[in-house]
Amino acid sequence: MTGEEIKGLAMGLEQSKQKFLWVFKDAGKGDIFTGEVTKEKLPEGFEERVKEVGMVVRDWAPQVEILGHPSTGEFMSHYGWNSCFESITMGVPIAAWPMHSDQPKNAFLVTDILKVGLPVNTWEQREETVTSSTIAKVVQNLIASKEGEEIRKRAEELGASTRQAVEEGGVSRMELDSFIVHITRYYVGS
Repeated sequence: MTGEEIKGLAMGLEQSKQKFLWVFKDAGKGDIFTGEVTKEKLPEGFEERVKEVGMVVRDWAPQVEILGHPSTGEFMSHYGWNSCFESITMGVPIAAWPMHSDQPKNAFLVTDILKVGLPVNTWEQREETVTSSTIAKVVQNLIASKEGEEIRKRAEELGASTRQAVEEGGVSRMELDSFIVHITRYYVGS
C-alpha cells in the first residue's frame, strides 16, 4: 500500500467510528537495484485519537483466532485465497480490496457470487485512490446497516456450512477419506 492509501485507510477507520483491530506491519518497500528502503507510517496522532475504539498491532497476529472471535464483525483484506477461505470458514463478512494475483477473482467471488462481502475497491478501479469516506462507508455498511446485517447472516450461514462439510461425516471430509482410501489401495496393492 502507498502512503496515501495507508492514510486513507487510517482516516476511514477513524471516520467510521467503529471498533477495529488493524494489523499494520511496519514493512519496508525496497528497491533491489538501489538498496533503498522506504517505510510507510500511520498519520501523526492517529493511534492516540482512536485509542478508545481502535488498536494497531505492528507485528504478527493470529488471524484465524481473531476471525473466530465472536466480536469480529468484518474483515478488510486484499483477499488472497488463504484469507478468503479463513474468513468464509469463520463466517466473517468481508470488505474486499484486491491488489494483484488471485485477489480480484476472490473479491468477485465473495462480493458478487457468494454475497458475503462488499468491495472497498474493485479491480477495475485499481488505479484510483480509495478515499477515506469510501472506507468509512464500507465499514459502516458492513457493521451498522440493514445490508450489512443481511451480509453477516449469509456469511454466518456459509461459515457454518463450510465447517460442517469438513467435520466427521461432512461431505468434504467423506470425499477426502474416500480419495485417501482409493490412492492407498492403488499404491499399497501395486
